[in-house]
Amino acid sequence: MSNMQYQPQWVREDFVDFIAEKINPVWAWKKVKAVVIKTRALSDDFYQIQLRPNRNFKHQQFKAGQSILVTVEIEGIRQQRSYSVVKFLDNGDIIIAVKQQGKVSNALTQLSFGQVVELSQTQGEFVLEQSTAPLLLIASGSGITAIYALLLEALTDSSRPVDLIYFSRDEAFHADLEQLHQQNAQFHYHYINTVEQKQHLTLELIQNLVPDFAQAQSYACGSSTMMQSAQQIFQDLDIADRLKQEYFQITVDENLATQPVVFLRSQQEFEAKSSLLDSAEQAGLKPTHGCRMGMCNTCTCTKVSGSTKNMLTGEINHDSNTQIKLCISQAVSPVTINL
Repeated sequence: MSNMQYQPQWVREDFVDFIAEKINPVWAWKKVKAVVIKTRALSDDFYQIQLRPNRNFKHQQFKAGQSILVTVEIEGIRQQRSYSVVKFLDNGDIIIAVKQQGKVSNALTQLSFGQVVELSQTQGEFVLEQSTAPLLLIASGSGITAIYALLLEALTDSSRPVDLIYFSRDEAFHADLEQLHQQNAQFHYHYINTVEQKQHLTLELIQNLVPDFAQAQSYACGSSTMMQSAQQIFQDLDIADRLKQEYFQITVDENLATQPVVFLRSQQEFEAKSSLLDSAEQAGLKPTHGCRMGMCNTCTCTKVSGSTKNMLTGEINHDSNTQIKLCISQAVSPVTINL
């Protein structure tokens, strides 16, 4: 201990960033900042936003289907949400699409040219696997953003058949997808306008549109009801391993009773009805978190004891001393967490 000496931090990152942003608002030592270049309406409440990140953004790490965390300041408080990267432009700009729902999304759609946001690096595992099997993509609503990125990646291989089933009420991306269909012979586009057709995802529908779908590698992203239907269809056919899903909405099981939760290290107790993250925040606690959708792993922690339900998969975890994500976990019994 006697050999340990205090090492002063001669250059502080926050001070450098403070000075740098006075010269250029996107300059930063390590942070990824981006300027809003253009906003285009895709429908009444769905917007495409073009962002130009600074040199700290690692474009080379991006894989189609991944997302970024976007942070904005709302009433003096930093808020963030996860958005799929629709595509990169040749000049390095990022395209995301934002549905007007929630504080962050509403704030983003109101930003004008030149305003600045903070970004994370790309993250997530909803990416194409190396395969030559036919590809089936299923999307609804804002889930089309992640699926669109996968589609663009898949179409670089002209020998791989691709089918897309897209449920939408507002025709966002429909014109672009129709154009891709016309330009790529291997791409089969199945558009379902849910205003004109009260059609849901069923086994019969998939079989009619894509008869050999059981041999395909499938990806789905969209509303919770569509995702649950897809999961059930593939499970019933015993081909669940051929389906990969990305959730944009998390459904709370309202039938579960409220449970007591203890944060062990901080000696905090609260009652949990919704997700463990939401319940903790409602009790005035502030656990570290990021995307709130189970993608970024920021809120991962150790469950010391008790049972939790994965709100995405429905799986019940009874194990002690196991890793869970607060944002997608719901208490099934009294739970103790090492936080």
